[in-house]
Amino acid sequence: MQVHARAPLSLIGRRRVVERVRAKTWSLTAAAEAAGVSERTVYRWLARFRDFGAVGLVDRPPVARRQPRKTPPDRVAAICALRRLHLSAAEIAEVFSMPLSTVSAVLRREGLGKRSRLAPVEPANRYERRSPGELIHIDIKKLGRIVVPGHAVTGNRRQRADRTRIRSPSGRKLGTAGWEFVHVAIDDYSRLAYAEVLPDEKAASAVAFLRRALAFFARYGVRVERVMTDG
Repeated sequence: MQVHARAPLSLIGRRRVVERVRAKTWSLTAAAEAAGVSERTVYRWLARFRDFGAVGLVDRPPVARRQPRKTPPDRVAAICALRRLHLSAAEIAEVFSMPLSTVSAVLRREGLGKRSRLAPVEPANRYERRSPGELIHIDIKKLGRIVVPGHAVTGNRRQRADRTRIRSPSGRKLGTAGWEFVHVAIDDYSRLAYAEVLPDEKAASAVAFLRRALAFFARYGVRVERVMTDG
Protein backbone atom coordinates (compact mmCIF):
# COMPACT_ATOMS: atom_id res chain seq x y z
CA MET A 1 0.00 0.00 0.00
CA GLN A 2 1.31 3.43 -0.94
CA VAL A 3 0.24 6.28 1.34
CA HIS A 4 1.69 9.77 1.34
CA ALA A 5 3.92 10.50 4.34
CA ARG A 6 1.61 13.33 5.46
CA ALA A 7 -1.64 11.58 4.64
CA PRO A 8 -4.35 12.26 7.27
CA LEU A 9 -5.81 8.74 7.11
CA SER A 10 -4.74 5.23 6.26
CA LEU A 11 -6.54 3.08 3.69
CA ILE A 12 -8.78 1.64 6.43
CA GLY A 13 -9.73 5.12 7.63
CA ARG A 14 -10.57 6.27 4.12
CA ARG A 15 -12.79 3.24 3.53
CA ARG A 16 -14.56 3.99 6.80
CA VAL A 17 -15.28 7.55 5.66
CA VAL A 18 -16.56 6.37 2.27
CA GLU A 19 -18.79 3.71 3.84
CA ARG A 20 -20.31 6.24 6.22
CA VAL A 21 -21.33 8.52 3.36
CA ARG A 22 -22.41 5.79 0.94
CA ALA A 23 -24.59 4.15 3.59
CA LYS A 24 -26.46 7.51 3.96
CA THR A 25 -25.89 7.43 7.73
CA TRP A 26 -23.46 10.35 7.69
CA SER A 27 -23.57 13.56 5.79
CA LEU A 28 -20.54 14.46 3.72
CA THR A 29 -19.81 17.44 5.96
CA ALA A 30 -20.00 15.38 9.15
CA ALA A 31 -17.79 12.63 7.74
CA ALA A 32 -15.19 15.15 6.59
CA GLU A 33 -15.16 16.90 9.95
CA ALA A 34 -14.82 13.62 11.87
CA ALA A 35 -11.93 12.52 9.66
CA GLY A 36 -10.19 15.90 9.91
CA VAL A 37 -10.16 16.45 6.13
CA SER A 38 -11.88 18.81 3.77
CA GLU A 39 -15.14 18.06 1.98
CA ARG A 40 -13.25 18.24 -1.31
CA THR A 41 -11.02 15.38 -0.16
CA VAL A 42 -14.04 13.26 0.71
CA TYR A 43 -15.56 14.04 -2.70
CA ARG A 44 -12.34 12.81 -4.31
CA TRP A 45 -12.31 9.60 -2.30
CA LEU A 46 -15.94 8.91 -3.18
CA ALA A 47 -15.28 9.41 -6.89
CA ARG A 48 -12.23 7.14 -6.83
CA PHE A 49 -14.10 4.46 -4.87
CA ARG A 50 -16.97 4.63 -7.35
CA ASP A 51 -14.64 4.23 -10.35
CA PHE A 52 -11.95 1.87 -9.03
CA GLY A 53 -13.19 0.40 -5.76
CA ALA A 54 -10.97 0.24 -2.68
CA VAL A 55 -7.86 0.38 -4.87
CA GLY A 56 -8.76 3.93 -5.85
CA LEU A 57 -8.29 5.09 -2.26
CA VAL A 58 -4.54 4.43 -2.43
CA ASP A 59 -2.43 7.52 -3.05
CA ARG A 60 -1.24 7.87 -6.60
CA PRO A 61 2.41 8.70 -7.38
CA PRO A 62 2.89 12.41 -8.13
CA VAL A 63 4.20 11.68 -11.63
CA ALA A 64 2.47 12.59 -14.86
CA ARG A 65 1.26 9.67 -16.96
CA ARG A 66 2.67 11.24 -20.10
CA GLN A 67 6.06 12.92 -20.23
CA PRO A 68 6.59 13.93 -23.85
CA ARG A 69 9.87 15.71 -23.07
CA LYS A 70 11.36 12.84 -21.09
CA THR A 71 14.78 11.68 -22.28
CA PRO A 72 14.31 8.65 -24.59
CA PRO A 73 15.57 5.28 -23.29
CA ASP A 74 18.14 4.92 -26.07
CA ARG A 75 19.60 8.33 -25.22
CA VAL A 76 19.70 7.38 -21.53
CA ALA A 77 21.59 4.18 -22.43
CA ALA A 78 24.07 6.19 -24.52
CA ILE A 79 24.63 8.67 -21.67
CA CYS A 80 25.28 5.82 -19.25
CA ALA A 81 27.67 4.16 -21.70
CA LEU A 82 29.76 7.32 -22.02
CA ARG A 83 29.66 7.80 -18.25
CA ARG A 84 31.11 4.33 -17.78
CA LEU A 85 33.98 5.48 -19.99
CA HIS A 86 34.65 8.07 -17.25
CA LEU A 87 33.39 11.07 -19.18
CA SER A 88 32.11 13.89 -17.03
CA ALA A 89 28.54 15.15 -17.21
CA ALA A 90 29.73 18.32 -18.95
CA GLU A 91 31.58 16.32 -21.61
CA ILE A 92 28.55 14.09 -22.21
CA ALA A 93 26.31 17.15 -22.50
CA GLU A 94 28.67 18.59 -25.13
CA VAL A 95 28.70 15.34 -27.13
CA PHE A 96 24.91 15.17 -27.35
CA SER A 97 24.31 18.96 -27.38
CA MET A 98 22.10 18.55 -24.31
CA PRO A 99 21.67 20.77 -21.26
CA LEU A 100 24.08 19.90 -18.47
CA SER A 101 21.19 19.83 -15.98
CA THR A 102 19.41 17.12 -18.03
CA VAL A 103 22.50 14.93 -18.26
CA SER A 104 23.18 15.34 -14.56
CA ALA A 105 19.59 14.40 -13.72
CA VAL A 106 19.82 11.27 -15.88
CA LEU A 107 23.09 10.23 -14.23
CA ARG A 108 21.68 10.73 -10.74
CA ARG A 109 18.56 8.76 -11.62
CA GLU A 110 20.65 5.89 -13.01
CA GLY A 111 22.97 5.88 -9.99
CA LEU A 112 26.02 7.10 -11.90
CA GLY A 113 26.24 10.62 -10.55
CA LYS A 114 29.38 9.98 -8.48
CA ARG A 115 32.67 8.77 -9.92
CA SER A 116 32.97 6.23 -7.13
CA ARG A 117 29.98 4.39 -8.66
CA LEU A 118 32.01 3.71 -11.80
CA ALA A 119 34.63 1.58 -10.07
CA PRO A 120 33.80 -2.06 -9.32
CA VAL A 121 32.85 -2.75 -5.74
CA GLU A 122 35.77 -4.17 -3.81
CA PRO A 123 35.06 -7.51 -2.15
CA ALA A 124 34.86 -7.51 1.61
CA ASN A 125 38.23 -8.14 3.23
CA ARG A 126 37.22 -10.81 5.69
CA TYR A 127 39.10 -13.56 7.38
CA GLU A 128 38.40 -16.23 9.94
CA ARG A 129 40.71 -18.25 12.11
CA ARG A 130 40.61 -22.00 11.74
CA SER A 131 40.24 -23.00 15.39
CA PRO A 132 39.23 -21.51 18.76
CA GLY A 133 42.04 -19.81 20.64
CA GLU A 134 44.18 -19.20 17.59
CA LEU A 135 43.76 -15.44 18.08
CA ILE A 136 42.14 -13.45 20.90
CA HIS A 137 41.25 -9.78 20.41
CA ILE A 138 41.53 -7.54 23.48
CA ASP A 139 40.20 -4.00 23.59
CA ILE A 140 39.43 -1.40 26.25
CA LYS A 141 36.46 0.97 26.04
CA LYS A 142 36.62 4.15 28.14
CA LEU A 143 33.20 5.25 29.45
CA GLY A 144 32.45 8.35 31.48
CA ARG A 145 30.35 7.90 34.59
CA ILE A 146 27.03 9.75 34.59
CA VAL A 147 25.77 10.87 37.97
CA VAL A 148 22.56 12.52 36.73
CA PRO A 149 20.76 11.05 33.68
CA GLY A 150 19.79 13.31 30.81
CA HIS A 151 16.41 14.61 29.71
CA ALA A 152 15.73 11.45 27.71
CA VAL A 153 15.37 9.68 31.07
CA THR A 154 14.14 12.43 33.39
CA GLY A 155 12.11 14.44 30.86
CA ASN A 156 13.56 17.67 32.32
CA ARG A 157 15.28 19.69 29.61
CA ARG A 158 16.05 22.53 32.03
CA GLN A 159 18.28 20.34 34.10
CA ARG A 160 21.94 21.33 33.98
CA ALA A 161 24.05 19.45 31.47
CA ASP A 162 26.84 19.18 34.07
CA ARG A 163 26.05 15.52 34.56
CA THR A 164 29.56 14.17 35.16
CA ARG A 165 30.28 16.40 38.18
CA ILE A 166 29.99 15.21 41.74
CA ARG A 167 29.21 17.57 44.60
CA SER A 168 29.25 17.58 48.38
CA PRO A 169 25.97 17.81 50.36
CA SER A 170 26.56 21.57 50.57
CA GLY A 171 26.74 21.81 46.78
CA ARG A 172 30.48 22.37 46.50
CA LYS A 173 32.10 20.74 43.47
CA LEU A 174 34.32 17.82 44.36
CA GLY A 175 35.49 17.00 40.83
CA THR A 176 34.37 14.77 38.04
CA ALA A 177 32.66 11.44 38.50
CA GLY A 178 35.54 9.76 36.70
CA TRP A 179 35.71 6.96 34.18
CA GLU A 180 35.07 3.28 33.91
CA PHE A 181 37.03 0.99 31.61
CA VAL A 182 35.41 -1.99 29.94
CA HIS A 183 38.06 -4.62 29.20
CA VAL A 184 36.88 -7.07 26.52
CA ALA A 185 38.47 -10.25 25.14
CA ILE A 186 36.90 -12.00 22.12
CA ASP A 187 37.91 -15.23 20.44
CA ASP A 188 38.28 -14.59 16.70
CA TYR A 189 36.94 -18.00 15.66
CA SER A 190 34.03 -18.70 18.00
CA ARG A 191 33.25 -15.09 19.10
CA LEU A 192 33.24 -16.30 22.69
CA ALA A 193 33.73 -13.14 24.77
CA TYR A 194 34.82 -12.21 28.28
CA ALA A 195 34.44 -8.69 29.70
CA GLU A 196 35.03 -6.82 32.95
CA VAL A 197 34.42 -3.24 34.08
CA LEU A 198 37.57 -2.02 35.85
CA PRO A 199 38.46 1.33 37.44
CA ASP A 200 41.50 1.96 35.20
CA GLU A 201 43.47 0.71 32.20
CA LYS A 202 46.88 0.55 33.79
CA ALA A 203 49.31 -2.26 32.99
CA ALA A 204 48.65 -4.09 36.25
CA SER A 205 44.89 -4.09 35.64
CA ALA A 206 45.31 -5.14 31.99
CA VAL A 207 47.64 -8.04 32.89
CA ALA A 208 45.31 -9.22 35.66
CA PHE A 209 42.38 -9.06 33.26
CA LEU A 210 44.30 -11.10 30.69
CA ARG A 211 45.01 -13.81 33.25
CA ARG A 212 41.33 -14.01 34.23
CA ALA A 213 40.36 -14.05 30.54
CA LEU A 214 42.73 -16.95 29.86
CA ALA A 215 41.21 -18.85 32.76
CA PHE A 216 37.73 -18.12 31.42
CA PHE A 217 38.55 -19.45 27.95
CA ALA A 218 40.26 -22.50 29.48
CA ARG A 219 37.01 -23.44 31.26
CA TYR A 220 35.45 -23.76 27.79
CA GLY A 221 38.32 -25.81 26.41
CA VAL A 222 39.87 -22.93 24.47
CA ARG A 223 43.67 -22.81 24.59
CA VAL A 224 44.82 -19.31 23.68
CA GLU A 225 47.74 -19.20 21.24
CA ARG A 226 48.01 -15.51 20.33
CA VAL A 227 46.63 -12.19 21.58
CA MET A 228 46.12 -9.03 19.56
CA THR A 229 45.42 -5.64 21.09
CA ASP A 230 46.01 -1.98 20.33
CA GLY A 231 46.49 -1.07 24.00
